[in-house]
Amino acid sequence: MAALLKSFCFVMLFVILGIAGFNRVDGDGECGKSTTPDREAFKLAPCASAAQDENAAVSSQCCAQVKKIGQNPACLCAVMLSNTAKSSGVKPEIAVTIPKRCNIADRPVGYKCGAYTLP
Repeated sequence: MAALLKSFCFVMLFVILGIAGFNRVDGDGECGKSTTPDREAFKLAPCASAAQDENAAVSSQCCAQVKKIGQNPACLCAVMLSNTAKSSGVKPEIAVTIPKRCNIADRPVGYKCGAYTLP
C-alpha cells in the first residue's frame, strides 16, 4: 500500500509540474513572460496627448519609451491596442504614427497592428 501511495504522489508531482510549465508558456505573451500589454501601457503615459491628437507634440519621454517598447513590434502593437490604452482615450490610428513622429530610424515600417499599419 505504501508503494502505491508513493507512486501516486510521484505521478501527482509530475502532473503539477506539467501544469505549471504549460501555464508559464501560456503567459509568454507579446511583451514577454514578466509583463502584459496593459501593464506596459502605463509606461506610455507621456504619450497620452500625442496618441489622441496627431498635431500634438511628442515628448522626448514618450519617444524614449516608444523606442524601448518598439524593439519588440508585437509588444508595441499590443500596447497600443490594449484595454488600458483604449480606456485612456488612445486613438490607435493616431498612436501608430508616434514612432514616425519620434523619427525613430529603425522603427518597424509596414508592421501590421491589428487593422492599422505602422507608417
